[in-house]
Amino acid sequence: MPKIRSIVSAIILASTATIAGAWEALPTTAPAPADNPTTAAKVELGRMLFHDPRLSSTGTVSCASCHNTMAGGEDNRANSMGVHGQTGGRSAPTVWNAAFSKVQFWDGRAPSLEAQAAGPVTNPIEMGMKSWDDVVVRLKAIEGYQAAFKEAFDDEEISKDTATKAIAAFERTLITPNSPYDKYAKGNKSALNAQEIRGLKTMAKIGCLSCHSGAAFNGKGDFREFPAMFNSYLEKQYQFSNDKGLAEVTGKDADEHLFKIPTLRNIALTAPYFHNGSVKTLEKAVKVMANVQLGRKLSSKEVDDIVAFLNALTGEFPAQTMPVLPATLGSTFN
Repeated sequence: MPKIRSIVSAIILASTATIAGAWEALPTTAPAPADNPTTAAKVELGRMLFHDPRLSSTGTVSCASCHNTMAGGEDNRANSMGVHGQTGGRSAPTVWNAAFSKVQFWDGRAPSLEAQAAGPVTNPIEMGMKSWDDVVVRLKAIEGYQAAFKEAFDDEEISKDTATKAIAAFERTLITPNSPYDKYAKGNKSALNAQEIRGLKTMAKIGCLSCHSGAAFNGKGDFREFPAMFNSYLEKQYQFSNDKGLAEVTGKDADEHLFKIPTLRNIALTAPYFHNGSVKTLEKAVKVMANVQLGRKLSSKEVDDIVAFLNALTGEFPAQTMPVLPATLGSTFN
């Protein structure tokens, strides 16, 4: 049974009056680290790598397989599917607006987009490559990639470092601004209707925004215990606690059930919900969160109002152009 940490409970149950007065619109650009400034050439190379299934052992799975940028940035599966039809234990988080989170993956084990991009490629269930050395050998054998890396990184070698930097640069362009909420936050008070405004105020009043704060409604990716309050009925139904969260990586008892706070941006598009994809509808997800994080049972009106507001967090998606991938002329890796 997950324990309730006093500091988490204090944050969740504290008054959110100060938060309610400080609405933030989503920035239209994402900050880049000093060692990986965003350039057009890096973004284009990253776009190619993100969509290239040759980065997988079977040549069938790309980053885009689980993070579909033609839709909500994930795959609408409870458990994402990798090579040989294998499925993991978690639902793919959206890649849209991931640049505004300071840690990546559900358990927050990656401190950057660059570190996140490295993981799935060599995960035996996801993309299944034995090592990044093997990936680099493949990339160096493709003439078109030699030219693309040269343009993006000058004299730097094709490497794990340059490949993940390019993927991260592309991901930093995946931003969805100008939602109805953003227009409201910028001063257009008619951008949200009465029900959506009630939903926003309800979320502030009951404590949702103590965690889901900031422009991305993700607390910038801080960690929280989930579930914070044990409910035997919901646990039997959804089995949230089977996943130990960050402790699965660190092995530390203190990290049990710690997860990254996910963004609420575009949440209407990313069902099913929670780390294990166990909740199929947004309405149910709102009820469950109120119960296990806030110890509250919401009325039907409160749920409807909150869901209405969450729908108003769907932003404008930048047009996505599919890349022409460099060819492996007259040969194949598989």
